Amino acid sequence: MTFNEMIQSDKPVLVDFFAEWCGPCKMMSPILKEVKDSLGDDVTIIKVDVDKNPQAAAAYQVQGVPTLIVFKKGEAVWRQSGVVPKAGLVNILQQFK
Repeated sequence: MTFNEMIQSDKPVLVDFFAEWCGPCKMMSPILKEVKDSLGDDVTIIKVDVDKNPQAAAAYQVQGVPTLIVFKKGEAVWRQSGVVPKAGLVNILQQFK
């Protein structure tokens, strides 16, 4: 399944634009795992390495990492750069279920 196919989902799709060298990005990984554990199949989480996928980062004007974007039916419905705590992410994703 392609990236564009995945973000067309009826359920929220959280995309984490990250880089291997980014300290805050490393902090997001366990948070994203906890979010997935809390919400299960209600959400899809995709990680996109901006160094390996510069065209995806450019397409969504990702200037800094980590940048989190929530898509629903192919449309970006929320975005934020920087580390987002688990509780905040869970609340945001539940709004789009």
